[in-house]
Formats: sequence, C-alpha cells, structure tokens
Amino acid sequence: MERLVSGAPTRRTLLNTGAGLVAAATLPGFLAHGALAAETYPPIGTYPAGSAGDSVFIGISVPRTGTYAVQGEDELKGYLLAIEHINAGDPLIKKISPRTTKGVLGKQLKYGVADSEAKPNTAVQAQSRFISEDKAVLFTGSTSSAVAVALNKLAQREKVVYVTGISGSNDTTGKDCVRYGFRQCFYGQTAAAALAPVLLKTIGRNKKAAYLTPDYTYGHTVQHSMEEFLKREGGWTTVTNQVAPLGAPDYSSYLLNIANSGAEVLLNVNWGHDAVLSIQQAKQFGILAKQQLVIPYQIPFLSKEVGADVMAGVLAATDFWWTLQDKYPLARMFVEAFDKKYGYKPEWGAENAYMSFAMWAEAVERAGTFYPPAVIKAFEAGQHIDSMVGEVWMRAADHQLVRPVVIVRGKKPSAMASPDDFWEVLEVVPGEGLMQKPDAFGCKLGDYT
Repeated sequence: MERLVSGAPTRRTLLNTGAGLVAAATLPGFLAHGALAAETYPPIGTYPAGSAGDSVFIGISVPRTGTYAVQGEDELKGYLLAIEHINAGDPLIKKISPRTTKGVLGKQLKYGVADSEAKPNTAVQAQSRFISEDKAVLFTGSTSSAVAVALNKLAQREKVVYVTGISGSNDTTGKDCVRYGFRQCFYGQTAAAALAPVLLKTIGRNKKAAYLTPDYTYGHTVQHSMEEFLKREGGWTTVTNQVAPLGAPDYSSYLLNIANSGAEVLLNVNWGHDAVLSIQQAKQFGILAKQQLVIPYQIPFLSKEVGADVMAGVLAATDFWWTLQDKYPLARMFVEAFDKKYGYKPEWGAENAYMSFAMWAEAVERAGTFYPPAVIKAFEAGQHIDSMVGEVWMRAADHQLVRPVVIVRGKKPSAMASPDDFWEVLEVVPGEGLMQKPDAFGCKLGDYT
C-alpha cells in the first residue's frame, strides 16, 4: 500500500503542497466555536481529537494500479485540486460553499493517499490506518462499487463521514446505504432512466440486446436497470448476458457467445481497462460492424484509449463532460483551473471528486462543527447548491445526490474541434425524475451515534 501524507511528522512521507497548504491564522470566532462544540458534543469517531488543532486530516484511497488505475489517477487529481482550492479560499469553492474562507471552519486540510488497487480489503485497511493513526475527519475513494460498499460499512462502524468516489451500483445508496456515507455521482438506475429513452428513439423498439457485464455489484445492478427499462418501455429482449470477472485478461470466449447470439445491440457495462480491452477485442471479432455499441455507464478516457473512430456514434450516459462549460459557469471555472494545473481537460471522475469535497466543506461550514452527526444532518437538510451541472441537493432518505445525467454521443475524428473533443452532449436530463423511490432498493441508513 502506498501511503503519502501531507504535512505529517517525520515518520511519514511528506508531500510538497506549496503555499496553498500552509496553515492559515485561525479566527477567534472559530476558536470560540470550536471550544464550545467540544464541550457541547460527546466524543464519537475521531471527534473531537481529529479537529482539535489548526488542521484536519482526510484519507484518500483510489486505485493507482490495476484495471481502474487510469480512472483512479484522474479522480485523485480532482480531490487534490479541491483541497488546494478549499485551503486557499478559491472563488470556485466559494461559489459552492459561500462560508468557506481559507480551510474548513478556519482549519487547513491535510491528507493521505493510498493505492486501493480497486480491492475492498486493501481500501479498508488503508482507511482504517488513516482513521486510527491520523484521526481522519473524512475519508473518500472508490472507483469500484465493491470498494464503495466496503467503505460504507467502515464509515458506519467507525462513525467517520465517508463521501463515495466513483460508484455506479444501485446498492451503494440502496441496500448497502449507511448514515455515514454519501454519494454524489449518478448510478445504474439513473443511467438507465436517462439513456434508455434515447436508445429507443435512435435505435428503435423490440431490439435484441447482448450485455457484457463485470461480475460484481456495479455490473449486476447497472445491467439489471438497463435490461428492465428497455424491456418494459421498448420491448427489448436480452439474448445473452455474458458475465466476466473483474480484470479478465481476455474476452474471447464471452465475445464469441455475443457474436453468435443474434444480438443487434451490444451494451458493454465493463469499466476502466476492462472496457478498453473488451471493446478493442469486439472490434477485432467484427462484432462492432454488426451490433450497435452502447456504453450504459461511460468510462473516463474511453474514447482516448480505444480511438475516436471506434467510438463514433456510440451512445453513453455520463456524469460530466468538459464542454458543459459552455452551459454552466462553474463548469468553465473548473475546466480552466484543472486544465491549467494538469494540462488536460478533466474527465468526470475528477469533477465528481472535486464536488464531493466541495459539498462536504459546505455541509461542515453550515453545521459550524466537525461533529459527525451535525455534519450529516447538514447534508440531510437538502440544501440546494450550485455545481458544474447546475443546482443539486442531497436526498435525506438515502444520501444520494439529486443531479442530472448527461447523455453523450461519440464524435467522428473529422468532427472533433480539438484533441479532447471526443463527445457531443445530446441531453442533460434532470435528476429528480430519474430516481427510484428512496426505499425501492432497500436503503436503511442506520443510527447517527
């Protein structure tokens, strides 16, 4: 496990974070409030020890190796930019969290980074160390829903707030929801409800569909949501659902079954390098010449890795695309800041990560304390805030953000205005009408204390 810690004692590895992470002078008002909070609220989780000084610690675990590593690095960049902006009181953060000056409640954010390898046990071990050794007041990370579910359980057990990274499974805020966990990205149900009508309009009704599905909670719930909606609303039939293990080195046997299935549409639910590899092999098998490729849950960097020629005309649901800067002022601010710092246009993992931290900062500032139950109740108040995709708010009943889903279509190379211009935004579908009832997937949040 790689462990990088910002601003920690000499027994840890130091990160060079620049002037933006230098502790700001704490205002007397914050000192008084913090002292009052410590006296008013009983100890719970890492409170009050984690917020007793002039800084607070955040644990970050993302896959930096393995099949989801590319997406994990993009996600990490979004987290780090958010920390930099929060500590500096950047104008973009203030648009989302108006009470933020420099730091959260006047305290600078420090952090540790661990490689989760997209493995639940590895992620839990890393975050457990951040909680026990560094008194983390918040932790985050996941590019795998299996990791997100495991970290949900850790958060509830340790009574430390967890904001999910990327997680597309219905279960994350469904049957595996917890009081201490929050998710801001879209997921299987909302992806299906937004994308399926577009498929029916552009591809037609009564089609034969094949699915290529990763064998864990993300894959199964996204596949089920798509299949259910397309069958109910469009009369589509599933001729085969090929289920492959995470990190499969070869998809030949699965693709052979798909090629011989008689399917007219291939819905590839795979993610990360698994999606790249399976699409490349599907092209080699000649499947993409006969079956329309659809990506129910878009993968950051997919077009860049497999080629715009392969993805041209492919329909997909996603969380964010950088050309939304033409529609949303905050998206423009984010894209420009990210591109300036990292030299490329942000993918949706980075946007998702940035917003997760920004919304947590906003909730803590409104709560006026790091006391976890108070922060949770601030989230649950359903405060409407501005975001990269317009106004959003947290649904109290299952801790799922109400947010739009973006429908995109791959551009032909000849239609690309720049090297990053892979997708055309077709629709930004409002989120509230896409969501199931809060208890439909079995969510029972659990206790505050």
